[in-house]
Amino acid sequence: MKQIYLDYAATTPLSKEVLEKMKPYFSEKYGNESSMHSFGTSVHEEVEKAREKIKQKLNASNYNLIFTSGGTESNNLALKGIAWSNKNKGKHIITTKIEHDCVLQAAKWLQEEGYEITYLKVNKEGFIDIDDLRKKIRKDTILVSIIHANNEIGTIQNIKEIGRVCHEQGTILHTDACQSFTKVPIDLEKDNIDLITINAHKIYGPKGVGALLVKKEIDITPLLHGGGHENNLRSGTLNVPGIIGFSEAINVIKEKDIKKMEKLRDMLIDGLLNIPNSSLNGPIGEKRLCNNTNILFKYIEGESILLHLDFKGIYVSTGSACSSHNLSQNHVIKAIGVDPEIANGALRITLGIETTEEDIRRVLSEIKPIVEKLTRMSPLSKKRR
Repeated sequence: MKQIYLDYAATTPLSKEVLEKMKPYFSEKYGNESSMHSFGTSVHEEVEKAREKIKQKLNASNYNLIFTSGGTESNNLALKGIAWSNKNKGKHIITTKIEHDCVLQAAKWLQEEGYEITYLKVNKEGFIDIDDLRKKIRKDTILVSIIHANNEIGTIQNIKEIGRVCHEQGTILHTDACQSFTKVPIDLEKDNIDLITINAHKIYGPKGVGALLVKKEIDITPLLHGGGHENNLRSGTLNVPGIIGFSEAINVIKEKDIKKMEKLRDMLIDGLLNIPNSSLNGPIGEKRLCNNTNILFKYIEGESILLHLDFKGIYVSTGSACSSHNLSQNHVIKAIGVDPEIANGALRITLGIETTEEDIRRVLSEIKPIVEKLTRMSPLSKKRR
């Protein structure tokens, strides 16, 4: 029985081409890129080439790129670093109720340190209200942090318009683009973005490496202190193989892959919505990530569907991998107004460049009897008959 992996929002496999590029930096070109000897400086040159390659992908010539251990560190550096460097200007930060958990937890920590956090509401498809954002920005607002494409329901925010409003009001915009990078066109200058978080393992690169890009005129206080790496913004010996792999991974997903995933995504959504008592979380069409499907099945638990599919060799998710062991209600599903009594019936199915039409057909054929069986067994369903 073929195993079908459909949890690409959690992580992607390492591309074979990326792995080949990384291999020499484990055992042959292993020098510390901070060393002054030629064995180290040659590695430093490769790191700088990788840095420039990623910056070019984002039109980021006017930005500093800080390599980090991944999206969580980059998001923490963005929120805390901007908060600390601007505390004399103000202590008000705006974010949303559907951010990745690391942003919400960083915001919560800053709130405990005396900062004021405003959480924007979203509509039933996960979009913020631009006018609401405009009204919420104050003179002491030092940062707005809004996720570009939501990791749970695939909503792609109008980040260009959000950035325009932030700049009109004289505040800084940060966006978490870990899910959208290489799947959605991003031009930092044209899209009015001041700071952006990206990482490698969502784009067929290695785990444990990411980046925060910061506009050069913006001051940011580092989280880590030590050897002064990354222009004193992130101390610690650089993960050279990871960085080389990251720069190679930015070109793995092609336009044809995006079109294919969009087609398969819509095929999957249409098939799942034919199952009774199902509904789609998030938008339809071009405002949704090309590989994201999030379906709500009323009266049954998403975890039960997941386990039944797992037995069949099909791997999906009920939410973010970072909080998959937390049995509390998913905060994104709650934020879009799903009835708490049925909110745990959400299932996230995310596609990759290897996903085939045959995979989708098999998932649809397997999931329908599972949902029907669980619905018959559900006390919630019986209550409504």
